[in-house]
Amino acid sequence: MLLRTDPFRELDRLTEQFLRPGTWSRPTAMPMDAYRDGDEYVVVLDLPGVPREAIDIDVERNVLVVKAERRPTAHGDGVRMDLSERPLGAFSRQIMLSDVLDTDRIQADYEDGVLTVRIPIAERAKPRKVVVGSGSRRGEIAG
Repeated sequence: MLLRTDPFRELDRLTEQFLRPGTWSRPTAMPMDAYRDGDEYVVVLDLPGVPREAIDIDVERNVLVVKAERRPTAHGDGVRMDLSERPLGAFSRQIMLSDVLDTDRIQADYEDGVLTVRIPIAERAKPRKVVVGSGSRRGEIAG
């Protein structure tokens, strides 16, 4: 049996759980980090306890949409839940992507409850050297 030391914290948690569970029409946001690593943009999302099959990733135009769902764990008869703090339901995150990202080559991996989405920087957006000509020659872009 677990002891609860702060009844107001427990009341706040229960209120949040019952009044605002994640549903497909009103999903809960998932924690996320995003950063550039060399020639790719990396988005990392925490989805502990979500099976790989319950994750859905879509890209339309420049919007990356990640959806996931965690369902309650089936317990046997006679089990009494004393504490339930892990969020259940639907989770969703929409990320606006820049035009400089190559959305045709997105890769996603899921390991230990962490979803990592890697989006390469488009070739046209990478830095290039411009050759400076002399006289009547105009500058050319070196590939």
